[in-house]
Amino acid sequence: MNSLEELVIFAEQLIIARTENSLSPIQKTVLRESISETKKNYNQIAHENNYAETYIKHLVAPKLWRLLSEALGKKINRNNCRMQLELFLESSSYKTALALIQVSQITIESPEGQVPLASPFYIERRSLEQTCYQEILRPGAFLRIKAPRKMGKTSLLARIIAYGNIQNYHTLRLSLDQVESKLLTSTEKFSRWLCANVTQQLELESQLDHYWDDDIGSLVNCTHYFQEYLLKNISSPLILALDEINQLFAYPNLTRDFLSLLRHWYERTKDIALWQQLRLVIAHSTDVYIPLKTNQSPLNVGLAVELPRFTEQEVEKLAQLHKLKLTVSELEQLMELTRGFPYLVRLALYQSVRSNFPLEQLLPDAATGTGIFSDHLHQQLRYLKNNTDLAVAFQQLIKSNTSLPLEQEIAFKLKSLGLVDLENNQARVSCRLYRDYFYTYFLNK
Repeated sequence: MNSLEELVIFAEQLIIARTENSLSPIQKTVLRESISETKKNYNQIAHENNYAETYIKHLVAPKLWRLLSEALGKKINRNNCRMQLELFLESSSYKTALALIQVSQITIESPEGQVPLASPFYIERRSLEQTCYQEILRPGAFLRIKAPRKMGKTSLLARIIAYGNIQNYHTLRLSLDQVESKLLTSTEKFSRWLCANVTQQLELESQLDHYWDDDIGSLVNCTHYFQEYLLKNISSPLILALDEINQLFAYPNLTRDFLSLLRHWYERTKDIALWQQLRLVIAHSTDVYIPLKTNQSPLNVGLAVELPRFTEQEVEKLAQLHKLKLTVSELEQLMELTRGFPYLVRLALYQSVRSNFPLEQLLPDAATGTGIFSDHLHQQLRYLKNNTDLAVAFQQLIKSNTSLPLEQEIAFKLKSLGLVDLENNQARVSCRLYRDYFYTYFLNK
């Protein structure tokens, strides 16, 4: 009889070879507990691992059994999985499967853009996802996600939306970097755009003109439309996720109006039951540098989530998913260079797999215009060239080789690019990659 761990390892290897998917830690836990002699139910597994039972039962487990079914070529569930794995190992198909496992190679995934929901390369960070999932179950929830660009905000939003779908919620995601500039020139145009988009995605008939009264102002109209039409015509909670709201910050009047509107909606959830159907999720890459009254800002209420960088353990885990075994020296160099910035870590591992070169050969030239980060570094440089005030401030910071106070708006914008960290009104270069590359650039310039 095969041991429990042998069966888990074999199942994962077979899934990787035949479906090009790997198992997440929680999927392996569900598999292990489902084939052990003391078989545990989904509620026990969820409780012992700090997950919601619905997440295990409706998302993790179904995907696991589907992957196993594809890998073994027959219907697999928690009741028959151990027996079917044992039978497969005893069958003639085992030798074919073993050969497939031995020659199979990982299909690498580009680190650009959102990490797909089914991706094996998504790293859950310290129960942060579970915190967000639990928050949107709360009536009138307001979840605020903040992090620099390419830290994983959109990937997390996608998973929050997916979890909402499991709860049979209405789910909408609007990315404000897709809004036409002409719609950002007035609160009236933007409010109607927002209402029209939500109406369309809820598959309702537009009633904007019926509910809109020019004499009472666009913010009141927008609130009235949501309350009297949209929220009254849905049968379950609505998750409204707004990505990249910092795109509004270039329009101060609109920013003040819209953020005060969101705060007003949040306050309404406290005493109007209908508004508790609305669960707001907003994501932004920089702090608001436009002055707002404390009682008008939505950025001091609700639950704030700031995405952390990867730890060494998470980087090692991601390397393993790329089928890379990092040496102690490689891990130390990668962490020193990137400080665990998710996109930079993924890009380094991706380049190592794609080029079939170990990191120890790629990292020495990483901070040059021809190294593995060259495209990304050139993009950051182009942005600075197009924003002279940011370039001047960042050059000053680079040459000082220490922390400096920067003008607030400039500091926030540099942080949104991931170029600086802020602490106690002091800015410092965020990682050695940027310090080395831009020091050379400014020196030569």
